[in-house]
Amino acid sequence: MKSFTMIAAVLALAATTGAQAQKSAADGIAEYRKMLEDGNPADLFEAKGEDLWKQKRGPKAVSLEKCDLGLGPGVVKGAWVQMPRYFADTGTVQDVESRLVTCMSTQQGFDAAELKKTAFGRGEMANITAMATWIAASSRGQRFALPQNHAEEKRFYELGKRAFFFRGGPMDFSCASCHGESGKRIRLQDLPDLTKNPGDGIGFAAWPAYRVSNGQMWSMQLRLNDCYRQQRFPYPGFASDLTVALGVYMGVNAKGAESIAPAIKR
Repeated sequence: MKSFTMIAAVLALAATTGAQAQKSAADGIAEYRKMLEDGNPADLFEAKGEDLWKQKRGPKAVSLEKCDLGLGPGVVKGAWVQMPRYFADTGTVQDVESRLVTCMSTQQGFDAAELKKTAFGRGEMANITAMATWIAASSRGQRFALPQNHAEEKRFYELGKRAFFFRGGPMDFSCASCHGESGKRIRLQDLPDLTKNPGDGIGFAAWPAYRVSNGQMWSMQLRLNDCYRQQRFPYPGFASDLTVALGVYMGVNAKGAESIAPAIKR
């Protein structure tokens, strides 16, 4: 009986120590991000994005100041936390990046197909990321409230939900494998449960973000693209219905969460 009591005490101590170590690792990463916030390089992308929005560019030599992000031509503040959403002029649901492609092609004269084929971080795709960063920053501190009034918005939510839980590939992974329940971690970092509201500034509410590890600004489209890479799936097309639908699913689930984008990541 005495031996049993001692073993139980040792196991309890080990469990407590493990919990403290886990908390310490998570706290350490949070402190690391906090220290970098004041010098977040995303600020440079914000400035570039605002400048690009106001520049007269493309074959038509006009600015994007009349681009409608869902709240009226030229209205930027508040748009980020209400996208993806349905747009009558395109007849579909769009996120910020796909909407920028629409405005750049219809108003400035860029070739939409060429824009979508451009690699992340290159040419006009880098410009789209910068503008998305500025648009997101314009809604920093506001809370997500994606509309679900139109039938297409509801359909995209259901499509995104199915995509989120779809398992396949050589590793039989899905988005839910990492983000379908609480208490999961990878590389000392907590993985938020994106099937529900994970809280302020977490998950969908933290992107776009600057990645310190590779010195790049990552948009939500790139974030999703890389998630599929890690699942060993083929890359989804840029601004495809699949990626936009996943944005709808996560964005609606994040209702009421405060946006801190653009954030900073490891």
